[in-house]
Amino acid sequence: MSLRRSGITDTAVLRAIERVPRERFVPASFQDRAWDDTALPIEHGQTISQPLVVATMTAALDLDERRKVLEIGTGSGYQTAVLARLVRRVYTIETIKPLQDAAARLLEALRIHNVTMRHGDGGLGWPEQAPFDRIIVTAASDGDPPAALLDQLGEGGIMVCPVRRSISDQMMVKLRRENGKIVSQDLLPVRFVPLVSRT
Repeated sequence: MSLRRSGITDTAVLRAIERVPRERFVPASFQDRAWDDTALPIEHGQTISQPLVVATMTAALDLDERRKVLEIGTGSGYQTAVLARLVRRVYTIETIKPLQDAAARLLEALRIHNVTMRHGDGGLGWPEQAPFDRIIVTAASDGDPPAALLDQLGEGGIMVCPVRRSISDQMMVKLRRENGKIVSQDLLPVRFVPLVSRT
């Protein structure tokens, strides 16, 4: 599997992915497939995204070490770990407490210390820490990105989010706040678990 051959050119993102051992985030029964370019099941009916999708979403955020990032859907912690290699601080929310606890232990074992976690409703975001420079959502919302998250995106900020446009179709979209308005761009078709939220 070569992310470069698949069109990923951001060298910082490529280096970050190379530095995160994906096999540590994959269940033992899938260890031999850890670096296949495919999504894999993890506990509690969730998935770890394929490396190309992780790389594409991360590159679309246009990150640097000054950024404060909100991640919705910690999951295994793999995307969290990649982000943490690139930015000042990651705030990440997970609705399934056992997943959050396992991710926290793994990030600690990998000596990744610039991550702050919360167990709760990701669709509500983290208002106390807003505004965010970047927001990444790793679960699909219905029709439109969650309004509460867009409200927490700072001026010039970028949000990357999968949205479901029909029963069978999801699209990864990149949203940027420019002069107080949201500009949207479609990136690629994807398949994510649904965003569980009260919003």
